[in-house]
Amino acid sequence: MLRRFVPLFILLLPLAEIACFIVVGRRIGLFPTLSLVVLSAIAGIVLMRIQGFGVLNRLRQSGQAGRAPGKELLDAAMILIAGILLLIPGFLSDIVGLALFLPPVRSFLWNRLMRNVVVVDIGGMPPGNRPKTDPQRTIDLDDGEFRRDDRP
Repeated sequence: MLRRFVPLFILLLPLAEIACFIVVGRRIGLFPTLSLVVLSAIAGIVLMRIQGFGVLNRLRQSGQAGRAPGKELLDAAMILIAGILLLIPGFLSDIVGLALFLPPVRSFLWNRLMRNVVVVDIGGMPPGNRPKTDPQRTIDLDDGEFRRDDRP
């Protein structure tokens, strides 16, 4: 169902960005509008650099502590997307990009994602002692190999 709206969204987003340029341009003028676009691109580069180094440090620390760096990897991906959105000219993409730079927004998205993911480690357990899981929602990871276990 959502796939039907993706092409429509891709077509309407540039039109909405142009409409925002017109509205802001009429309100504050041409040169201030262009200045805002350039400043948002510079802010995107600076924020991506600052927060990117912080995420890389957290990735390194979680690796040294032996924890899975899932949240840190998602943070890094969202910071990269946020920087790209700020580099793209447009006020709507800038709003979304700035929102992705905020840690509470990233935490909210992480929690929404983790609602749908169940990770079960069944590596050394005998088959009779394994926990009962839903085979459609179970991700079984063994020795760097991804496989799907369709047993009931």
